[in-house]
Amino acid sequence: MIAAQAALETRMLLRNGEQLLLTVVIPSLLLVLFSTVDVVDTGAGRAVDFLAPGVLALAVMSTAFTGQAIATGFERRYGVLKRLGASPLPRWGLMAAKTLAVLVTEVLQVALLTLIALGLGWSPQGNPLSVALLLVAGTAAFSGLGLLMAGTLRAEATLAAANLVFLLLLVGGGVIVPLDRFPDAAQTVLALLPISALSDGLRDVLRDGAALPWGELGILAGWAVPGLAAAARFFRWE
Repeated sequence: MIAAQAALETRMLLRNGEQLLLTVVIPSLLLVLFSTVDVVDTGAGRAVDFLAPGVLALAVMSTAFTGQAIATGFERRYGVLKRLGASPLPRWGLMAAKTLAVLVTEVLQVALLTLIALGLGWSPQGNPLSVALLLVAGTAAFSGLGLLMAGTLRAEATLAAANLVFLLLLVGGGVIVPLDRFPDAAQTVLALLPISALSDGLRDVLRDGAALPWGELGILAGWAVPGLAAAARFFRWE
């Protein structure tokens, strides 16, 4: 039942034009645009080496947080979650199916963005297992926040808040603009954001060939654990 529901959730996500714009088109355009046009000073080295890890982090956030929050919020408003909760599929199974759908979508996103980055001259370094662990930790962090928002706010408020957070973190999360371009006081705060931790961690591994960045992984875990716990505690199904 969980596999069937996960397949359905994935098909619904991939058929949704607005979701595809958010999860695939925007990250791809940002990667191509800022890698080929000298708009933002990304520091020493090729721009794509800085941008590719950040855009991968953005793709995770767009699916696990923004897309999931909006979709789940409107499913809750229209009574879909309530009906599914009364079906033979248990509620924990529904959440597991949604998580699997997110992971499948992220695999497709990472594959597509990697191909685009390689075509732009990207030469990734590091251990793929470290990359996978960071992506999973980032998914957990963003999923907790997205489900908490979808399960506590009205659907319209979730739509507005999720898109606003997406834009703010895109600008201030080290995805396109390096954090060292911000004032020192702001850097300290911005570095603690989950998008910043995921971007910097992926950049350490994929650009610099570093080992697993435990500091960034700890920040992601610090968001994931309380976020998922709060979502499980306060999520309302109707």
